[in-house]
Amino acid sequence: MTAGSVIGVVALLLVAWSPSLPVFFTAWIIAGFAQSAVLYPPAFAVITRWYGTDRVGPLTTLTLVGGLASTVFAPLVVALIDGLGWRGGYVVMAGILAAITVPLHALFLNGRWSDDAGSQSAAVSKAEVRQVTRTPKFIILQIAMAMATFTLFAVTINIIPLFLQRGMDYSLAAVALGLIGAGQVVGRIGYPQFARATSARTRTVTIFAIGAVSLLTLALVPGPAWLLIVVAVLAGAVRGCHTLLQATAVSDRWGTKNFGTINAVFTAPMTFVGAFAPVAGPALAGLLGGYPAMAMVMAVLLIGAVGLTTRS
Repeated sequence: MTAGSVIGVVALLLVAWSPSLPVFFTAWIIAGFAQSAVLYPPAFAVITRWYGTDRVGPLTTLTLVGGLASTVFAPLVVALIDGLGWRGGYVVMAGILAAITVPLHALFLNGRWSDDAGSQSAAVSKAEVRQVTRTPKFIILQIAMAMATFTLFAVTINIIPLFLQRGMDYSLAAVALGLIGAGQVVGRIGYPQFARATSARTRTVTIFAIGAVSLLTLALVPGPAWLLIVVAVLAGAVRGCHTLLQATAVSDRWGTKNFGTINAVFTAPMTFVGAFAPVAGPALAGLLGGYPAMAMVMAVLLIGAVGLTTRS
Protein backbone atom coordinates (compact mmCIF):
# COMPACT_ATOMS: atom_id res chain seq x y z
CA MET A 1 0.00 0.00 0.00
CA THR A 2 2.97 2.33 0.56
CA ALA A 3 4.21 1.62 -2.96
CA GLY A 4 0.71 2.17 -4.31
CA SER A 5 0.55 5.57 -2.60
CA VAL A 6 3.89 6.59 -4.10
CA ILE A 7 2.79 5.44 -7.56
CA GLY A 8 -0.45 7.37 -7.09
CA VAL A 9 1.49 10.56 -6.40
CA VAL A 10 3.53 10.03 -9.57
CA ALA A 11 0.36 9.32 -11.56
CA LEU A 12 -1.39 12.51 -10.44
CA LEU A 13 1.69 14.59 -11.20
CA LEU A 14 1.83 12.97 -14.63
CA VAL A 15 -1.85 13.83 -15.15
CA ALA A 16 -1.12 17.44 -14.23
CA TRP A 17 1.88 17.63 -16.58
CA SER A 18 0.50 15.61 -19.51
CA PRO A 19 1.16 17.53 -22.75
CA SER A 20 -0.95 15.25 -24.93
CA LEU A 21 -3.96 12.95 -24.78
CA PRO A 22 -1.91 9.68 -24.98
CA VAL A 23 0.19 10.80 -21.99
CA PHE A 24 -3.01 11.77 -20.15
CA PHE A 25 -4.50 8.30 -20.76
CA THR A 26 -1.25 6.62 -19.73
CA ALA A 27 -1.23 8.62 -16.50
CA TRP A 28 -4.71 7.37 -15.65
CA ILE A 29 -3.73 3.78 -16.35
CA ILE A 30 -0.91 4.23 -13.85
CA ALA A 31 -3.39 5.79 -11.43
CA GLY A 32 -5.61 2.75 -11.81
CA PHE A 33 -2.69 0.51 -10.92
CA ALA A 34 -2.13 2.62 -7.80
CA GLN A 35 -5.80 2.34 -6.88
CA SER A 36 -5.58 -1.45 -7.01
CA ALA A 37 -2.93 -1.24 -4.29
CA VAL A 38 -4.58 1.24 -1.92
CA LEU A 39 -8.37 1.08 -2.20
CA TYR A 40 -10.89 -1.34 -0.66
CA PRO A 41 -9.54 -4.84 -1.50
CA PRO A 42 -6.04 -4.40 -0.01
CA ALA A 43 -7.48 -2.47 2.95
CA PHE A 44 -9.98 -5.30 3.50
CA ALA A 45 -7.08 -7.75 3.54
CA VAL A 46 -5.23 -5.70 6.15
CA ILE A 47 -8.26 -5.37 8.43
CA THR A 48 -9.19 -9.03 8.10
CA ARG A 49 -5.61 -9.96 8.99
CA TRP A 50 -5.57 -7.62 11.99
CA TYR A 51 -8.98 -8.27 13.50
CA GLY A 52 -9.83 -11.86 12.54
CA THR A 53 -13.28 -12.81 13.86
CA ASP A 54 -13.91 -9.19 14.94
CA ARG A 55 -13.43 -7.89 11.41
CA VAL A 56 -16.99 -6.78 10.53
CA GLY A 57 -17.03 -3.69 12.77
CA PRO A 58 -13.72 -2.25 11.50
CA LEU A 59 -14.64 -3.12 7.91
CA THR A 60 -17.89 -1.21 8.35
CA THR A 61 -16.02 1.81 9.74
CA LEU A 62 -13.61 1.74 6.80
CA THR A 63 -16.39 1.64 4.21
CA LEU A 64 -18.30 4.42 5.95
CA VAL A 65 -15.22 6.66 5.81
CA GLY A 66 -14.46 5.58 2.24
CA GLY A 67 -18.07 6.20 1.23
CA LEU A 68 -17.81 9.80 2.44
CA ALA A 69 -14.61 10.44 0.46
CA SER A 70 -16.41 11.75 -2.61
CA THR A 71 -18.64 13.94 -0.44
CA VAL A 72 -15.58 15.52 1.16
CA PHE A 73 -13.31 15.79 -1.86
CA ALA A 74 -15.78 16.72 -4.61
CA PRO A 75 -16.25 20.31 -3.36
CA LEU A 76 -12.52 20.53 -2.51
CA VAL A 77 -11.58 19.55 -6.05
CA VAL A 78 -14.03 22.07 -7.48
CA ALA A 79 -12.48 24.79 -5.32
CA LEU A 80 -8.96 23.78 -6.38
CA ILE A 81 -9.87 23.80 -10.06
CA ASP A 82 -11.63 27.17 -9.76
CA GLY A 83 -8.62 28.66 -8.00
CA LEU A 84 -5.66 26.95 -9.67
CA GLY A 85 -6.98 25.38 -12.86
CA TRP A 86 -7.22 21.63 -13.35
CA ARG A 87 -3.46 21.11 -13.67
CA GLY A 88 -2.70 23.04 -10.50
CA GLY A 89 -5.51 21.23 -8.72
CA TYR A 90 -3.97 17.84 -9.54
CA VAL A 91 -0.58 19.01 -8.25
CA VAL A 92 -2.16 19.95 -4.92
CA MET A 93 -3.99 16.61 -4.74
CA ALA A 94 -0.73 14.79 -5.43
CA GLY A 95 0.78 16.73 -2.54
CA ILE A 96 -2.09 15.72 -0.23
CA LEU A 97 -1.63 12.09 -1.23
CA ALA A 98 2.12 12.26 -0.61
CA ALA A 99 1.89 14.07 2.71
CA ILE A 100 -0.84 11.91 4.25
CA THR A 101 -1.09 8.44 2.75
CA VAL A 102 2.57 7.61 2.13
CA PRO A 103 3.74 8.09 5.74
CA LEU A 104 0.60 6.51 7.21
CA HIS A 105 1.02 3.38 5.12
CA ALA A 106 4.77 3.24 5.64
CA LEU A 107 4.72 3.74 9.41
CA PHE A 108 1.50 2.12 10.64
CA LEU A 109 0.88 -0.92 8.45
CA ASN A 110 2.86 -3.88 9.73
CA GLY A 111 2.67 -7.65 10.00
CA ARG A 112 3.01 -7.87 13.77
CA TRP A 113 -0.51 -6.78 14.72
CA SER A 114 -2.40 -9.84 13.55
CA ASP A 115 -4.97 -12.41 14.54
CA ASP A 116 -3.66 -15.93 15.16
CA ALA A 117 -5.16 -17.44 12.02
CA GLY A 118 -3.67 -14.72 9.86
CA SER A 119 -0.23 -14.92 11.44
CA GLN A 120 -0.12 -18.66 10.85
CA SER A 121 -0.71 -18.09 7.13
CA ALA A 122 2.14 -15.68 6.48
CA ALA A 123 3.65 -18.11 3.95
CA VAL A 124 1.14 -18.43 1.15
CA SER A 125 0.73 -21.93 -0.19
CA LYS A 126 -0.24 -22.01 -3.87
CA ALA A 127 -1.74 -25.46 -3.42
CA GLU A 128 -3.93 -24.27 -0.55
CA VAL A 129 -5.02 -21.23 -2.55
CA ARG A 130 -5.97 -23.41 -5.52
CA GLN A 131 -7.95 -25.72 -3.24
CA VAL A 132 -10.23 -22.75 -2.61
CA THR A 133 -10.17 -20.77 -5.85
CA ARG A 134 -10.81 -23.73 -8.14
CA THR A 135 -13.83 -25.10 -6.32
CA PRO A 136 -17.26 -24.73 -7.98
CA LYS A 137 -18.59 -22.94 -4.87
CA PHE A 138 -15.90 -20.26 -5.14
CA ILE A 139 -16.36 -19.75 -8.88
CA ILE A 140 -20.17 -19.60 -8.63
CA LEU A 141 -20.02 -17.05 -5.82
CA GLN A 142 -17.43 -15.04 -7.75
CA ILE A 143 -19.68 -14.90 -10.82
CA ALA A 144 -22.72 -13.96 -8.74
CA MET A 145 -20.87 -11.17 -6.96
CA ALA A 146 -19.52 -9.84 -10.26
CA MET A 147 -23.04 -9.82 -11.73
CA ALA A 148 -24.32 -7.93 -8.69
CA THR A 149 -21.49 -5.40 -8.97
CA PHE A 150 -22.15 -4.83 -12.66
CA THR A 151 -25.93 -4.47 -12.42
CA LEU A 152 -26.07 -2.28 -9.31
CA PHE A 153 -23.36 0.05 -10.59
CA ALA A 154 -24.80 0.30 -14.11
CA VAL A 155 -28.21 1.42 -12.84
CA THR A 156 -27.39 3.56 -9.79
CA ILE A 157 -24.52 5.47 -11.38
CA ASN A 158 -26.80 6.28 -14.33
CA ILE A 159 -29.80 7.18 -12.20
CA ILE A 160 -29.89 10.78 -13.48
CA PRO A 161 -30.59 9.92 -17.14
CA LEU A 162 -33.00 7.18 -16.00
CA PHE A 163 -34.98 9.66 -13.91
CA LEU A 164 -34.84 12.30 -16.66
CA GLN A 165 -36.58 9.80 -18.92
CA ARG A 166 -39.17 9.31 -16.16
CA GLY A 167 -39.97 13.04 -16.35
CA MET A 168 -38.00 14.41 -13.42
CA ASP A 169 -36.13 17.67 -13.75
CA TYR A 170 -32.36 17.59 -13.58
CA SER A 171 -32.02 19.13 -10.12
CA LEU A 172 -34.32 16.55 -8.52
CA ALA A 173 -32.56 13.71 -10.34
CA ALA A 174 -29.23 15.02 -9.04
CA VAL A 175 -30.62 15.07 -5.50
CA ALA A 176 -31.69 11.45 -6.00
CA LEU A 177 -28.11 10.54 -6.96
CA GLY A 178 -26.87 12.12 -3.76
CA LEU A 179 -29.47 10.24 -1.74
CA ILE A 180 -28.22 6.98 -3.22
CA GLY A 181 -24.91 7.77 -1.54
CA ALA A 182 -26.77 8.32 1.73
CA GLY A 183 -28.48 4.96 1.19
CA GLN A 184 -25.08 3.29 0.92
CA VAL A 185 -24.14 4.69 4.32
CA VAL A 186 -27.39 3.41 5.85
CA GLY A 187 -26.83 -0.03 4.35
CA ARG A 188 -23.31 -0.23 5.75
CA ILE A 189 -24.43 0.91 9.21
CA GLY A 190 -27.08 -1.81 9.32
CA TYR A 191 -24.92 -4.57 7.87
CA PRO A 192 -23.10 -5.70 11.07
CA GLN A 193 -26.33 -6.44 12.93
CA PHE A 194 -27.75 -8.23 9.88
CA ALA A 195 -24.54 -10.26 9.59
CA ARG A 196 -24.78 -11.38 13.21
CA ALA A 197 -28.33 -12.63 12.66
CA THR A 198 -27.83 -14.52 9.37
CA SER A 199 -25.59 -17.02 7.66
CA ALA A 200 -23.32 -15.94 4.81
CA ARG A 201 -25.57 -17.52 2.18
CA THR A 202 -28.81 -16.18 3.64
CA ARG A 203 -27.67 -12.58 3.83
CA THR A 204 -26.15 -12.70 0.35
CA VAL A 205 -29.36 -14.09 -1.16
CA THR A 206 -31.48 -11.59 0.78
CA ILE A 207 -29.44 -8.54 -0.18
CA PHE A 208 -29.26 -9.55 -3.84
CA ALA A 209 -33.01 -10.27 -3.90
CA ILE A 210 -33.81 -6.82 -2.48
CA GLY A 211 -31.48 -5.33 -5.08
CA ALA A 212 -33.23 -7.22 -7.88
CA VAL A 213 -36.64 -6.01 -6.70
CA SER A 214 -35.41 -2.41 -6.55
CA LEU A 215 -33.95 -2.54 -10.07
CA LEU A 216 -37.12 -4.18 -11.39
CA THR A 217 -39.20 -1.43 -9.80
CA LEU A 218 -37.03 1.27 -11.34
CA ALA A 219 -37.45 -0.44 -14.71
CA LEU A 220 -41.23 -0.87 -14.57
CA VAL A 221 -42.69 1.89 -12.40
CA PRO A 222 -42.97 5.33 -14.08
CA GLY A 223 -43.65 7.30 -10.90
CA PRO A 224 -44.43 9.19 -8.78
CA ALA A 225 -41.05 10.80 -8.29
CA TRP A 226 -40.95 10.30 -4.51
CA LEU A 227 -41.49 6.56 -4.93
CA LEU A 228 -38.71 6.25 -7.50
CA ILE A 229 -36.34 8.15 -5.20
CA VAL A 230 -37.20 5.86 -2.27
CA VAL A 231 -36.49 2.82 -4.43
CA ALA A 232 -33.23 4.36 -5.63
CA VAL A 233 -32.16 4.93 -2.01
CA LEU A 234 -33.00 1.26 -1.33
CA ALA A 235 -30.77 0.28 -4.26
CA GLY A 236 -28.07 2.47 -2.75
CA ALA A 237 -28.42 0.63 0.57
CA VAL A 238 -28.00 -2.65 -1.29
CA ARG A 239 -24.84 -1.28 -2.89
CA GLY A 240 -23.55 -0.33 0.55
CA CYS A 241 -24.22 -3.84 1.85
CA HIS A 242 -22.67 -5.32 -1.28
CA THR A 243 -19.35 -3.64 -0.48
CA LEU A 244 -19.27 -5.40 2.89
CA LEU A 245 -20.47 -8.66 1.36
CA GLN A 246 -17.50 -8.47 -0.99
CA ALA A 247 -15.17 -7.73 1.93
CA THR A 248 -16.36 -10.70 4.00
CA ALA A 249 -17.43 -13.30 1.43
CA VAL A 250 -14.10 -15.15 1.42
CA SER A 251 -13.39 -14.97 5.16
CA ASP A 252 -16.97 -15.99 6.07
CA ARG A 253 -16.72 -19.16 3.98
CA TRP A 254 -13.03 -20.11 3.89
CA GLY A 255 -11.52 -18.34 6.89
CA THR A 256 -8.63 -15.88 7.02
CA LYS A 257 -5.79 -18.18 6.01
CA ASN A 258 -4.18 -16.93 2.77
CA PHE A 259 -6.90 -14.27 2.76
CA GLY A 260 -5.02 -11.60 0.83
CA THR A 261 -4.20 -13.89 -2.09
CA ILE A 262 -7.59 -15.63 -2.22
CA ASN A 263 -9.53 -12.36 -1.90
CA ALA A 264 -7.44 -10.80 -4.68
CA VAL A 265 -8.48 -13.63 -7.00
CA PHE A 266 -12.06 -13.33 -5.81
CA THR A 267 -12.42 -9.58 -6.35
CA ALA A 268 -10.59 -9.33 -9.69
CA PRO A 269 -13.70 -9.80 -11.89
CA MET A 270 -15.68 -7.39 -9.66
CA THR A 271 -13.05 -4.72 -10.18
CA PHE A 272 -13.11 -5.33 -13.93
CA VAL A 273 -16.89 -5.14 -14.38
CA GLY A 274 -17.15 -2.23 -11.94
CA ALA A 275 -14.88 -0.21 -14.19
CA PHE A 276 -17.02 -0.85 -17.27
CA ALA A 277 -20.50 -0.66 -15.70
CA PRO A 278 -20.81 3.16 -15.85
CA VAL A 279 -20.30 3.17 -19.63
CA ALA A 280 -22.01 -0.16 -20.28
CA GLY A 281 -25.27 1.22 -18.87
CA PRO A 282 -25.59 4.09 -21.37
CA ALA A 283 -24.38 1.88 -24.23
CA LEU A 284 -27.04 -0.71 -23.48
CA ALA A 285 -29.68 2.00 -23.01
CA GLY A 286 -28.82 3.30 -26.47
CA LEU A 287 -29.26 -0.15 -27.99
CA LEU A 288 -32.53 -0.87 -26.18
CA GLY A 289 -34.13 2.53 -26.62
CA GLY A 290 -33.96 3.87 -23.09
CA TYR A 291 -32.71 3.57 -19.53
CA PRO A 292 -35.79 1.78 -18.17
CA ALA A 293 -35.12 -1.06 -20.62
CA MET A 294 -31.50 -1.13 -19.51
CA ALA A 295 -32.63 -1.34 -15.88
CA MET A 296 -34.87 -4.27 -16.79
CA VAL A 297 -31.95 -6.19 -18.27
CA MET A 298 -29.90 -5.48 -15.17
CA ALA A 299 -32.74 -6.64 -12.93
CA VAL A 300 -32.94 -9.93 -14.82
CA LEU A 301 -29.17 -10.42 -14.50
CA LEU A 302 -29.35 -9.73 -10.77
CA ILE A 303 -32.19 -12.24 -10.42
CA GLY A 304 -29.82 -14.72 -12.06
CA ALA A 305 -27.19 -13.80 -9.47
CA VAL A 306 -29.72 -14.58 -6.73
CA GLY A 307 -30.18 -18.04 -8.22
CA LEU A 308 -26.45 -18.63 -8.35
CA THR A 309 -25.99 -17.45 -4.79
CA THR A 310 -28.38 -20.09 -3.47
CA ARG A 311 -25.77 -22.63 -4.63
CA SER A 312 -22.81 -20.89 -2.97
